[in-house]
Amino acid sequence: MIKVQSEDFDIGGEISRMTKDNTTIGGLACFVGLVRDLAGEAKINSMTLEHYPGMTERQLETLEAEARQRWPLQDVLIIHRYGKLMPGDRIVLVVTASSHREASLQSCEFLIDWLKTKAPFWKLEDTQSGAKWVAARTEDNKAADRWEKS
Repeated sequence: MIKVQSEDFDIGGEISRMTKDNTTIGGLACFVGLVRDLAGEAKINSMTLEHYPGMTERQLETLEAEARQRWPLQDVLIIHRYGKLMPGDRIVLVVTASSHREASLQSCEFLIDWLKTKAPFWKLEDTQSGAKWVAARTEDNKAADRWEKS
């Protein structure tokens, strides 16, 4: 399931909905991304996430389908927020469910890496020295590259 929203989310509630009455799930992997208060040495006052409605959901659906093709998953949940967020606010929730932990753990890591590099979101950090767009990081691209099929 894909959710792109401005509202905060309840991690426990989302996991409960995902696992309710599904006794085939043997393992869950979960990642929660938060807004940091620092970007290097600069203190972050807020972060604004922008996206293209429709296009963003389609891309996230493509990423979910790829994870489901690679691993035997019972369920997948991706929630990504947009709008103005403050340090400590939740940005993203990725939960993968499988009969066994290995598929859950690997697919969750895959989705996190690909969300970071392939999802059409743009981040604007507001710091004391002004606002600046967050550029792609080489480390993130290297992490995502390891999942490319040969």
